[in-house]
Amino acid sequence: MELELRGRSALVTGSYRGTGEGIAGVLAREGARVWVHGFELELAGAVAKRLRDDGGDVQAVAGDIRTDAGANAVASAVGAVDVLVNNYGVAEGGSWESATDDWIDIYQKNVLSGVRLIQAFTPGMRERGWGRVILVSTVGYARPNSRMPHYYASKAALVNMTVSLAKELSDTGITVNCVSPGIVATQEIRERFERRAAKQGHPTDWPSLEKFIAREFMPNPAGIVGTPEDVGNLVAFLASDRARYVNASNLRIDGGAADCIQ
Repeated sequence: MELELRGRSALVTGSYRGTGEGIAGVLAREGARVWVHGFELELAGAVAKRLRDDGGDVQAVAGDIRTDAGANAVASAVGAVDVLVNNYGVAEGGSWESATDDWIDIYQKNVLSGVRLIQAFTPGMRERGWGRVILVSTVGYARPNSRMPHYYASKAALVNMTVSLAKELSDTGITVNCVSPGIVATQEIRERFERRAAKQGHPTDWPSLEKFIAREFMPNPAGIVGTPEDVGNLVAFLASDRARYVNASNLRIDGGAADCIQ
């Protein structure tokens, strides 16, 4: 399907690695002009170069979007964008005994980093009468663990925010949607399971690891583990006019792993 993203510009936060890099790559291949964001220009620049070498129109931008000043610096460097993908987020260890400061910190990273950029970029989208805001949560919002409660709570906030922001932007030409991935085969995840398998004397090749993950670690009816590009394909669709009637939605992309219906 031709998504007709040529001529559109997109910022993907936290796209210097992992799922964000996959999203940026798909958007670039679909013809969008993409800003790869990182906290260090060197890391973001390396990803941007790889995508340019593949034929993409890609630039790098760096800034600490966990702060007002850093987010403003990113917005100033990028200028106007048509598509904002709030992908950046972290999953940090914690428990119900963790200090409240840990909760505040995770909200600065996973929630307010996105709020800052929404406030920076949606006014321009309003003026132009077209825009896309896409937030990246996790399937864990619907199936939280007892550990890392601050992380799961912050990711659940993104699902709630999606509906509120869509209402705020009614009749402006801007749609707001959320994507909630299950486990994704980033390089970090692959390496983690390779080390685990090697320690236990199990096969470390990816087909064997994928079968284990999809059967034992995070079972799902599809029987596979998604890739960053799988998430990118969904984001690219939501960023296009093909998805113009999809709004205020939370779309799980987890192979059917979620054990409750939302």
